[in-house]
Amino acid sequence: MLLITGTFRVSPDKLEEARPAMRRMIEGSRAEDGCITYGYADDILEPGLIHVTELWTDRAALEKHFTAPHLAEWRKAGRELGLHDGKLQICDPVTLSPL
Repeated sequence: MLLITGTFRVSPDKLEEARPAMRRMIEGSRAEDGCITYGYADDILEPGLIHVTELWTDRAALEKHFTAPHLAEWRKAGRELGLHDGKLQICDPVTLSPL
């Protein structure tokens, strides 16, 4: 499995305008083969800071995700909405288990 975590920023005054594009990205990603979970979350203390969490079955599923049409649409929307400071990291967990 591959765990992807990170953040990106959207100007707080553009947040409501960005929500439909975020929703389309999340729904499209969750529908992909190999996607275990995919989500964005607002930071409670920093308006406009969005936390990203993704879990994929393997590298092949993630690579296929990079070519998905909804990802290209998301990138275009992100440019138009002024999304910035994107920081994502890939973790290759040995095991994942609930606490």
